[in-house]
Amino acid sequence: MRTKNVVVVPWQPEWLARFEEIRASLLPALDGLISGIEHVGSTAVPGLAAKPIIDIDIIIPDASMFPQVRDALASLGYRHEGDLGIPGREAFKFDSKPDLMAHHLYVCARDSAELRRHLALRNYLRANPRDRDRYAQVKQTAAARHPTDIDAYLAEKTEIIREIYAKCGLGPEA
Repeated sequence: MRTKNVVVVPWQPEWLARFEEIRASLLPALDGLISGIEHVGSTAVPGLAAKPIIDIDIIIPDASMFPQVRDALASLGYRHEGDLGIPGREAFKFDSKPDLMAHHLYVCARDSAELRRHLALRNYLRANPRDRDRYAQVKQTAAARHPTDIDAYLAEKTEIIREIYAKCGLGPEA
């Protein structure tokens, strides 16, 4: 699901419940195949303005489990899109899930650098309100400047994300 209109809104407490609904819809098909399901991205950080799209990482023990997880997700109507240029993160798309909030779904091996980055950023922003608010301001400004250009929006956030990664002990390759 590619974002066409970049809209950043104040954080909504119901996003946590919407994640749990999506998680519950996934678990029956993934039972015994995965290590966990994590709510990542800005909607997972209380108080952080965000695009109203839930980001979810399904964690697998190792890459050998991916084919089974891919097939289980296909049975739920998700299509594998590949890594979309981000090694260690396999993306999935769906056509219609009107009973669930809009979401991005990824599968990451437990030891993947991308999962480590997702969790580090989320956890850091949860624990550091000053940087959370700085990041929110950057996102809101970027969305106002680039309301129909997701790539420009993402590029404008890169500097602050790298700064936060550095604070988390993640190197410049993050």
